[in-house]
Amino acid sequence: MTESVSTGIPASRSKTFGAAWHDLSSGFQQHQLWLQLGMQDIKQRYRRSTLGPLWITIATGVMALALGLLYSMLFQLPLAEFLPHVTVGLIMWGFISGCIKDGAEIFIDNEGLIKQLPSALSVHVYRLVWRQALFLAHNLIIWVILMIIFPRPLGWEVLLTIPAMALLIINGVWVAMFFGIVATRYRDVAPLLEAMVQLLFYVTPIVWTTQTLKEQGGDIAQRALLAEINPLFHYLEIIRAPMIGEPIAAYHWWIVLACTAVGLTLALVAMKQWRSRVSYWV
Repeated sequence: MTESVSTGIPASRSKTFGAAWHDLSSGFQQHQLWLQLGMQDIKQRYRRSTLGPLWITIATGVMALALGLLYSMLFQLPLAEFLPHVTVGLIMWGFISGCIKDGAEIFIDNEGLIKQLPSALSVHVYRLVWRQALFLAHNLIIWVILMIIFPRPLGWEVLLTIPAMALLIINGVWVAMFFGIVATRYRDVAPLLEAMVQLLFYVTPIVWTTQTLKEQGGDIAQRALLAEINPLFHYLEIIRAPMIGEPIAAYHWWIVLACTAVGLTLALVAMKQWRSRVSYWV
């Protein structure tokens, strides 16, 4: 009886949801491997750099300050209110876009390890999400500094960032797994996703707010409602609102939970059908 290359599961059983779930669970149990590989990725990226990973924080901070100053003047908004909105949005967008764009090439970039290392396919996905989480942790320093400069009343709602972050990480896993498999099979998907992420940045309330558009009235207010169709708006909102001391409607959570369930299902279906073929496609 033959076995799949990456997991050692018999080929006759590789195209089942049980095998797909086994890949996710066994890959998670290999945490020492993907934790070390993720750390190594960051060290390799900033090798011989004096500031090292702090360049991530500096670059994000400068971008947030520049965009915050520019758009606060354009929209005539107080900088103390608008800058936290932009900053937290950029920090979370960095994680989201990283999981999408890097996820599309995660298996292609790890061709050697996939063919030579007998491990679960999900190890490479966890490695990517862990690396993006480390980038996110570095950027959160900016939020801490911002809360010191522009203090805002943060109640118990700030604790909602914990389950919100957990949901974001779970979504990062299925996004990287699903798009990674699809983009490995169809190589045109990766550049298409990169262009799409760039477009989504402008249609997601990061450097603008839905409240500002609603206050304009007329057709502009109606167009602001289109932001509700964008699922990324709700992902940002469940994290950003508690972090900057703003109220959050419960429907944002329900939409994110529904999208998470659908996304995990898509990832499991993709793993069930094509997981065993990835080692050949790369």
